[in-house]
Amino acid sequence: MTKPYHHGALREALLAAAERIIESAGVDGLSLRAIARDSGVSQAAPTHHFDNLTGLLSELAARGFERFSARLEAGAAGADDPGKRVSEMCRAYVGFARDSPGLFELMFRSALLDWSRPALAAAGTRAFTVLLEHGAGSMPDLPQTNRVSAAMTTWSLVHGLSMLIIDGRLGPMLKKFSGPDVETLSETIFAVAGFQNAIDSGEIA
Repeated sequence: MTKPYHHGALREALLAAAERIIESAGVDGLSLRAIARDSGVSQAAPTHHFDNLTGLLSELAARGFERFSARLEAGAAGADDPGKRVSEMCRAYVGFARDSPGLFELMFRSALLDWSRPALAAAGTRAFTVLLEHGAGSMPDLPQTNRVSAAMTTWSLVHGLSMLIIDGRLGPMLKKFSGPDVETLSETIFAVAGFQNAIDSGEIA
């Protein structure tokens, strides 16, 4: 039996269903049929609202990037010192990945998404802009090339950590070689990112 939805609410319900499935079964377990079944609607409903699976995933990823950007900004806003600001932003980055691993994976699986869609393109650009503003040094006269390089360095560092954590391989590997636990390693990486920011911004010669 299909569920009664008010006009406009079904689109949100389908996106919520897709996110639930992604978090429980992973990106590869998602299909329009599974989304329709989870929502209690006809199989044609997702197609009517999103054209195809790529359209639905792209919209869901756009929503994910919006939430992601807000979390990064909130993390960075909690510190006045530029280096600390970067560290807190990195902590927020990893926290988002841990809390929503399926959505996080989808957001960076470009082959599944249509980046020509305005909502996704805008949300993705905003996320990198946050990284650029908070992860590229605090000096306003820092050359743009240096700013982008610094932001990419921060992104590569924290994204790699996030993927290793949600993939579940980091903890066992650290234990196998008698390394620190995941939390201790994460704190070290956050500190390194903040220190690098201080160098890039000219605070440390």
